[in-house]
Amino acid sequence: MGARRRCRRTRAVNKKTVRDVSWRARRALVRVDFNVPQDADGRITDASRIAAALPTLDYLLAQGASRITLMSHLGRPRPGEETRYTLRPAAERLAALLQRPVQLIADLDSPWPASSPAAERILLLENTRFHAGETRNDDALARRYSRFGDAFVNDAFGSLHRAHASTVGVAHCLPAVAGLLVAKELRYLSPLLSQPRAPTVALMGGAKISDKIAVIHRLLEQVDALLIGGGMANVFLQAQGHDMGASRVEKEALPDAQALLRQAGGKIHLPTDVHAARAVSASAERRMTPVAAVPPGWRALDIGEATIAHFANRLAGAATVFWNGPMGIVEVPPFDAGTTALAQCLAQCRAAVTIIGGGDSSAAVHKAGLAAAFTHVSTGGGATLAFLAGQELPGLAALADAGA
Repeated sequence: MGARRRCRRTRAVNKKTVRDVSWRARRALVRVDFNVPQDADGRITDASRIAAALPTLDYLLAQGASRITLMSHLGRPRPGEETRYTLRPAAERLAALLQRPVQLIADLDSPWPASSPAAERILLLENTRFHAGETRNDDALARRYSRFGDAFVNDAFGSLHRAHASTVGVAHCLPAVAGLLVAKELRYLSPLLSQPRAPTVALMGGAKISDKIAVIHRLLEQVDALLIGGGMANVFLQAQGHDMGASRVEKEALPDAQALLRQAGGKIHLPTDVHAARAVSASAERRMTPVAAVPPGWRALDIGEATIAHFANRLAGAATVFWNGPMGIVEVPPFDAGTTALAQCLAQCRAAVTIIGGGDSSAAVHKAGLAAAFTHVSTGGGATLAFLAGQELPGLAALADAGA
């Protein structure tokens, strides 16, 4: 795979994995993350999270598992929204990827756990969030899930930070291990917390700073430069005294931004210019403007051309890059230009370890067709940030320790 695919390899935080279990003639209950985006007609627009589960499923099939039952959530459904949030499209997409039947199970008390045709080796339970006890980590619900397996595999990295019945509760009912995707995520993310290859650069964006303060504190201890764009940059710029016009600014986070700027010791790099507009619309009047001259009533919606060039120069010289969050309003072109330009820049950094930290940044590189050019594209969002902030992930903590 070349130098860009090599990265420090560490075991999945000393947890047992699916490879530590004998699966022949045993039933596997697997938590996956099929929380995939869909259009208004229910068609999946990005199936990368479904594809990411294939290595674990292929391994279980090759090892002779008698049946594989999958669990996942989708969105935050309210009562009456079952049709909108059904996992049927995910079951159909998985069946196409595996080229074998996938049976969707709506009733947890169905006879499927006891017997089914041998050809129906893969089941997918309907959306876990259709059950009121899921997000409460209800013990009775966890026991109902556990009827479907002899051992539990958590391969839903994007949900490890949630203490739910399908991530934590069921792990206390069955022998519980990590899946291959979880092991892979931790193998690539762990080095960012200790001695990443230098120089190390982090690129952070997105709309809000409040949910990233802890991870920024942690990254500042490891990186040589932290490049900040997107809406969260507005808070730092206003903390420096710039008038950001009508731009979104989390004013309650201004003290945190000021504290981070003091802690950074010059490591934080902010936009020097922005792509501003009168409104969040492709048809609105817009212009590139220095951050010191955002017109009253206008909004900073993307990083500007000078900032793109500056950030690209810092990224080009890095040996390790971690990126989380877009540089602008990527849903409304042309305010996706900064994000796309930096994605293209990173895709050319062949000698660097490049890690995309989930969420909107992962979606952006998939949309641009560049995902294969990066060392690792995380399937997590909040879980990735929680892990890098040094927080305990309940779903991970519930799995069996290696050597136990």
